[in-house]
Amino acid sequence: MTTFDDRERAFEAKFAHDEEMAFRVVARRNRLVGQWAAELMKLTPEEADAYAKTVVHADLEEAGDGDVVRKVFGDLSAAGVEIDEAAVQAALDEQTVAARRQLMELK
Repeated sequence: MTTFDDRERAFEAKFAHDEEMAFRVVARRNRLVGQWAAELMKLTPEEADAYAKTVVHADLEEAGDGDVVRKVFGDLSAAGVEIDEAAVQAALDEQTVAARRQLMELK
């Protein structure tokens, strides 16, 4: 019975680690997308940092990436940047890879 309990605990620990890592990747990706968008809007470094934080917080509104895409696309459009939602989604995809790489380097 202890072998089964040990395996169960190991599985639960791995699941918790994987979930935490996924959360960290998404949070880092959102910050990178916020910095990317801030650069397109020509914000100052201080404004860019604050904006990147708002993008991270925007992801907490609903499940999935739709809330982040809508926020970034809306903010870019309001700032007069010529862009479409597909380009914002492509930036999300690119920054997901970058975020995962950055977090792996920290290990």
